[in-house]
Amino acid sequence: MSINLKNKQDIVKEFGANEKDTGSAEVQIAMYTKKISELTEHLKSNQKDFATKRGLLMMVGKRKRLLSYLKSRNLEGYRELIKKLGIRG
Repeated sequence: MSINLKNKQDIVKEFGANEKDTGSAEVQIAMYTKKISELTEHLKSNQKDFATKRGLLMMVGKRKRLLSYLKSRNLEGYRELIKKLGIRG
């Protein structure tokens, strides 16, 4: 269920400033979004997996905090990111 190295490198290239930029808020949010979508698919077929559900809720909270941080620091970057990722309805 974790992101493999190839997917991680693709995310870093797309959202990071360079190939080694794994710590920026944009890259972290994109990785959390990928993990959240994978766990959501898992929970559709495994409704009673409560440990995964708890982990999913913690990831959603962490992503929410990162989005709030990005919004306060770089509003235009925030708007571009949510548009690219297709989040926030």
